[in-house]
Amino acid sequence: MNRTWILGAALATGWFTAIGASAQAVIGQPAPAFTTIDASGKSVSLSDFKGKHVVLEWVNPGCPYVQKHYNSGNMPATQKAATSKGVTWLTVSSTSKDAGDYRAPKELVGWIEGKGGAPSATLIDDNGKIGRAYGARTTPHMYLIDPHGKLLYAGAIDSKATSNPADIAAATNYVNQAVGEALAGKPVSQPTTRAYGCSIKYADG
Repeated sequence: MNRTWILGAALATGWFTAIGASAQAVIGQPAPAFTTIDASGKSVSLSDFKGKHVVLEWVNPGCPYVQKHYNSGNMPATQKAATSKGVTWLTVSSTSKDAGDYRAPKELVGWIEGKGGAPSATLIDDNGKIGRAYGARTTPHMYLIDPHGKLLYAGAIDSKATSNPADIAAATNYVNQAVGEALAGKPVSQPTTRAYGCSIKYADG
């Protein structure tokens, strides 16, 4: 087994594939419905985006793996590549308010925008209901949903499970790959991968 992957997995104690993470979040089945508020306090439901492909991205600015992809510009570039093709990109924060690296909504949006990020919306999931429904365990953890609400992809942003930005250039960007295949009407060739990153700090209960 690749030593780099082992190191990344050891540092990211919460990784695993989304299919095993939740009985509700299953590739090829309807993605779990949700309604929450975005960072501006507006109500947002997954059903609002029926007819569009939707990417879900779990985020925590305090995580070195998240910093890897934002500081390098990789996550913002992936966001913009998707949204420029009509994909809706929803960044989700499931970090508990009790966690030391919790960021209030406005502060979170400020951080994302300061890194060049441009998601369609930033969703606040302080109680962790959305994250638990999807089986999200790491930041980042990525999902792709088709226009009919079916889950097409769940897992990592790319194939290099490290916190080193230098590894991005040689990595396969699974999100770009899945979005490209889906928009071309092709089956997603790698519908599940092992997500890597920092464990999501869920609220108790």
